[in-house]
Amino acid sequence: MAMTLLARGTPLASSREQLRTLGATPGCGPFQQRMAAAGLAPLTATGIEVFQINVGKFCNQTCRHCHVDAGPERTEQMSRETAQLCMRALAATDIPTVDITGGAPELNENFRWLVEQARALGRRVMDRCNLTVLLLKPQADLADFLAQHQVEIVASLPYFRSTQTDAQRGDKTFAKSIEALQLLNRLGYGREGSHLVLNLVHNPVGAFLPPRQEALEAQFRRELWRQHQIVFNHLYTITNMPISRFLDFLIDSGNYETYMQRLANAFNPAAAAALMCRHTISIGWDGTLYDCDFNQMLDLPVRAPAPRHVRDFDPAQLNHRRIVMANHCYGCTAGAGSSCGGATAQ
Repeated sequence: MAMTLLARGTPLASSREQLRTLGATPGCGPFQQRMAAAGLAPLTATGIEVFQINVGKFCNQTCRHCHVDAGPERTEQMSRETAQLCMRALAATDIPTVDITGGAPELNENFRWLVEQARALGRRVMDRCNLTVLLLKPQADLADFLAQHQVEIVASLPYFRSTQTDAQRGDKTFAKSIEALQLLNRLGYGREGSHLVLNLVHNPVGAFLPPRQEALEAQFRRELWRQHQIVFNHLYTITNMPISRFLDFLIDSGNYETYMQRLANAFNPAAAAALMCRHTISIGWDGTLYDCDFNQMLDLPVRAPAPRHVRDFDPAQLNHRRIVMANHCYGCTAGAGSSCGGATAQ
């Protein structure tokens, strides 16, 4: 039976309340114990390969599954001072990838500066794009800017049909997303030999795990070409995390305990060993350091003695830090695993 997602604008529980809810789930034991039983506790970082910058919560959309609780009414935005601290920290390392996210990261006034600075340092830059931002009149040159700087685009597209996409991301979002993808294709994105990478992201529309990534990618590739002549490089499947708006939806729809048990029952040690937090550092809009973007939304900064702000960035302490875990981490270890780069295990 189809489910109605949480109405936009519903008040969210605080991060502390969310953690309390996650920690008291019947039938879903503490995540730390499951990791210990798998021989993976304490979980430690293996170095930093991805420097992820969350520039804020301001967005032109209000998606109903959003773990950031982003939207047009949010005012949290990374300042130029904090952006400069990020680039100073990056320049002192050889971290190869910069992953810029939000909100709609492109709407932060420092987004283009961050792209230019990171590319000048020779780093691969990824932009987590909601696609519709490319069609805003003030952003008329945005797609050209991204192509000029060879920014890899990671674009949200829940499904290749409008019904599911609009249910998750808002009315008429699918049509706008298709228009944006066609624009990117015209610039060379997703086309063989162009060196302009276009990857898509699928989040399930409801309280279930994503399907097998390889099979879904083939289906997306076939249907997007057949219906809209759209090409892309890869598809990432990402599990909806039981935090923020999606947690409220689970509770309000009566699916919370079932979903958490589903995640816990699907715990995969191979996915757990490949958790993205082991090779990623996440920087919040105010410069606070986190093990991942999900911990950031639950106000769980990196564990001391590692520095907790980008102004004190110290690779020696951060590269092998102990990872902060809680029950929401079941979302990244279920089935084939989930990360900002899609499935992590077979």
